[in-house]
Amino acid sequence: MKIIAGAARGRTILTTSKDVMVRPISGRMRQSLFDVLKPMVTGSYFLDLFAGTGAVGLEALSRGALKACFVEKDPRCLKVIGKNLARLKWEDKAVILRGNALGSLSWTTHRAGVEAFDLIFLGPPYRDEANRMLAYSNPVLRHILEGKILAPNGWVICQHHKTEDLGETKGLKSFRRTRYGDSFISYFRRQ
Repeated sequence: MKIIAGAARGRTILTTSKDVMVRPISGRMRQSLFDVLKPMVTGSYFLDLFAGTGAVGLEALSRGALKACFVEKDPRCLKVIGKNLARLKWEDKAVILRGNALGSLSWTTHRAGVEAFDLIFLGPPYRDEANRMLAYSNPVLRHILEGKILAPNGWVICQHHKTEDLGETKGLKSFRRTRYGDSFISYFRRQ
């Protein structure tokens, strides 16, 4: 996998081994995502929830984000993110946090050293180890609002399975949705 654009364009980033249940975002999806985010990324504080390999947060840093915070619970993924940051010499621009994005998220801003995040990306797993469908997006969207971690003009971007109905989350307004195969990327801003 490679960084698509920005300061580290073309640089290869490490991925996890196949035994780690991570579904990295495709290059096509990442390109489309950052085409939409382009006017907001430079100078932003970026939160990558369910970070996996960290590809989305790394892309944000390459495109000018001031700081990226990576939240992941799997220590193998955390190690890969750390190695990628070291290879790109971006340790001073990032915070790696081991934690569960399915609970309260109010701790993330304090631990990242920011008041709020301008952009929050979440790409939760679609299925568990037994191949049962999961639906984590709605609870995480609620936790983002409850934790008061989204900047007043901030956006939340959610990668989710086509069968997961995001419905309405009080306080967030959906303004864009794009389909890629069996996935959607949905964009929200504060109401």
